[in-house]
Amino acid sequence: MGRAEERRARQRGGRRAAPPTRSSGTPSEGVTPGGRAAARKAAARGKKGAKNGKSRIRRLFTWKKILGTFLGFCLLGIGAFIVLYMMVDVPKGNAAAQKQSNIYKYSDGSVLARVGDTNREIVDLAVVPKEVQRTFVAAENKTFYTDAGVDLKGTARGLINTLSGKGKQGGSTITQQYVKNYYLDQDQTITRKLRELVISLKVDRQKSKDEILAGYINTSYYGRGDYGIQAAARDYYRVDAKKLSVQQGAYLAALLQAPSQYDWAVASPTGKKLVQNRWNYVLDNMVEQGWLNKAKRDAMTFPVPLAPKAAPGLEGQKGYLVKLANQQLEKQLVKTQGITQDEAEARVENSGWTITLNIDKKKQAQLEKSVKTQLISKLDPKKRTVDKNVQAGAVSVDPKTGKIVALYGGQDYTKHFISNANRTDYQPASTFKPVILAAALENASETQGGKTIGANTIYDGTSKRQVVDSNGDKVGFAPENEDDHNYGKQVTVQTAMNQSINSVFAQMGVDVGMDKVLETATKLGMDTGKLKPLPAYTLGTMGASPIQMAGVYATLDNHGQQVTPTIIKSAEQGGTETRLPDPIGEQVISRKAADTVTSVLTGVVADGTAKVSVAENPARDGRKVAGKTGTSDDNLSAWFNGFTPDLVTSVALFGEDAKTGAQTKMYKTAGLPRVNGGGFPAQIWAAYTFGVAAENTKFDLDTDQGAAVQPTWTPSPTPTRSETPSSTPTTEEPSETPSETPSETPSETPSETPSQSAPTGEQSTPVDITTSPENPFDPNDDQ
Repeated sequence: MGRAEERRARQRGGRRAAPPTRSSGTPSEGVTPGGRAAARKAAARGKKGAKNGKSRIRRLFTWKKILGTFLGFCLLGIGAFIVLYMMVDVPKGNAAAQKQSNIYKYSDGSVLARVGDTNREIVDLAVVPKEVQRTFVAAENKTFYTDAGVDLKGTARGLINTLSGKGKQGGSTITQQYVKNYYLDQDQTITRKLRELVISLKVDRQKSKDEILAGYINTSYYGRGDYGIQAAARDYYRVDAKKLSVQQGAYLAALLQAPSQYDWAVASPTGKKLVQNRWNYVLDNMVEQGWLNKAKRDAMTFPVPLAPKAAPGLEGQKGYLVKLANQQLEKQLVKTQGITQDEAEARVENSGWTITLNIDKKKQAQLEKSVKTQLISKLDPKKRTVDKNVQAGAVSVDPKTGKIVALYGGQDYTKHFISNANRTDYQPASTFKPVILAAALENASETQGGKTIGANTIYDGTSKRQVVDSNGDKVGFAPENEDDHNYGKQVTVQTAMNQSINSVFAQMGVDVGMDKVLETATKLGMDTGKLKPLPAYTLGTMGASPIQMAGVYATLDNHGQQVTPTIIKSAEQGGTETRLPDPIGEQVISRKAADTVTSVLTGVVADGTAKVSVAENPARDGRKVAGKTGTSDDNLSAWFNGFTPDLVTSVALFGEDAKTGAQTKMYKTAGLPRVNGGGFPAQIWAAYTFGVAAENTKFDLDTDQGAAVQPTWTPSPTPTRSETPSSTPTTEEPSETPSETPSETPSETPSETPSQSAPTGEQSTPVDITTSPENPFDPNDDQ
């Protein structure tokens, strides 16, 4: 090796073995040159390893490989779709063939009704006015005339929603909806959606747009059991499809989005608002598309559809029974299958179901007879206009099973489509008061004076007494007792329930807390919705149906274990039985609270507003009875909800204008001053219950309070009600802290003979019940 090479070698070696820095340490500091070299090698290996790791990731995930993978999946998807497209053929139309009769049976298996002929009449598109045709395009698929029959974005959204369990939320074209209606079914599955996509593409190539549109409007479901535009036109507007106006066509087109919600005859205020918005949307789209003149559109008004006509064969009570069975089955399908209400309705209507009801033929016949003999026979529409406007509704439930054993929805389903048994547009009035007491007992609530509320608790019964809060401040609510009657400053809760004293329960509701009252109402079976905790609800000013109230009282009768009235015993389709929920639920209030309310309610019958019609009814034959009357403001509704140990029945009368359907007052019905809960409703209840309820049954009550375990008595002082109520309310101020202890102690042994001296709070004009020839509570009175 020459000198030059040796020099270069030394220089290279020097660079490799650079002198140590101060921070590196020196041999004298205990760090050897060999240790430093090892550390440098380890660091170099670490850097090299990290660099190699990053390089490996970069090599695995280069943009070329990512793009290649993406394109590969795309090609694979395209290939799969091509295979699917080749394998899936357009099936024969079978929508009409799938429609079968539904069979409805009584609980004993005998046939109640057979509902079968599908209400559909196919019409040629040419007979439907062109502008009416376009209302459907404007509503559902503005690009219908130019698209390829599918909406890939909407379909993808629908697939994602199906996979995520969100149900029907994806958009689809008119072609896709036609394919679903005519060739497939309503199942929310990936397979069905993919088949729908393929068949829609093929149908769009094989058929003209007019053929597809004709198929769509002839197979779609419009509600009310109507399939196709011809049936809908006749049902909603009593015209043929060829005579539909643009306004009417726009309503029918809007209706398809949610038939059950948008049907004007049964829609809620929200539903009516939504369908009007949808109607405006349709017409505005037509203007946007150049299919309708703006000036003409601006002059259009919403065409309110006519009330529905019931299908033949559903006359009398049959239609009401069938309708409720369908509604409860639809609700169960929505809950268990994740479909929409409208899809459930279409799946139930004329689809080969065999539905056995809980309706007992004997009890059903007795209920119908009782309404006829106790009410209808006493009405004379020719003599009194008001007699045309009285509607009755009733529901009878077995509290141990939750079965609806009898139901009365109106005089005739073919003449009055709305069922009075489950309508919720009338107030339950004073029949809500037991719910307030139940809430007080369940929550161990106290009065303003700090005393626990119970049957013997003292309250101020002064009419128009200002309700006060826990601070003693007035809440701006001072309800009047019926006929403005003052019951004195010291009345027990038992007496207040017997006489239905508004001032007592208004204060009690505030003492308990209206939020807790509404919570208890919900637990017992009422639909409180979005009600705010207002003191006014203590008077039962919310809406409720006889079915709901029957559920509330059945839950009380069932010792606080929730009862949800159900009309369906079994439902099967094609050999497969649908699983139904158990009508008996969990314990929603304590047994002691429920039994105490029941005990108190026996006093309403024995010594209160239902005394004459129920307690003294010759047909009672010793049966134990509890119940509560109710009469709403302006006499718009009157109720009696009562029960024996084995049967709960809610009976209500509603004032409804025979022509407009608006709520009307029932004063002078059958020539009486007013319809009270202790009158016709209690009389109907008694005639029915005492004809079918078991004899010699007793309430098994776990309580030491109420009329069932102590005699009815009046604490001192309680004024005797005068024959003519004072027209001037009392001006005496209520005591701030009334005595919480009655002035006399009741005997532990119940009195065999109920007191005869108690005033009747539901009575409109005080009368001598033993001598008056026009006594509205006399079950034998034919006036």
